[in-house]
Amino acid sequence: MTMPPVAPHHDLTAAEIEALDEELYEFNRRTTGITDGARLGFVLRDTAGALIGAAAGHSWGGVCEIKQLWVHADHRGRGIGTALLTAALDEASARGCYQVILTTHSFQAPAFYARHGFECVAEIADYPRGHRQFVLRRRLALPPRG
Repeated sequence: MTMPPVAPHHDLTAAEIEALDEELYEFNRRTTGITDGARLGFVLRDTAGALIGAAAGHSWGGVCEIKQLWVHADHRGRGIGTALLTAALDEASARGCYQVILTTHSFQAPAFYARHGFECVAEIADYPRGHRQFVLRRRLALPPRG
């Protein structure tokens, strides 16, 4: 069988990306036997219902990954980021996670995460050009034995 050409499609929909995530999770689940994957999300809205902050990620195999944590510029410096991060850390602990991981750029919030107990475990220079990306981890408990 001849392989069809790879076609560019740079505007995947949220549903298509979600489907890819599900396929990857299914492969990972089958390969590792670890089946406890679950989404994680917290939002904060103003009295009119507008989104002013959110955190999203997932847990799987004793690890919580925070993929996004955002606070609207007009509401920063008021403890909203801390409240969202605390909610995620508390949920991760409740799920039995022993560590939380995330990435941030040098121009985003590495100092914020350091204040909340995260340590840098990897750094990628020039991502994006002229800046750095950090992989951060916060240990919550000892990893399970076995």
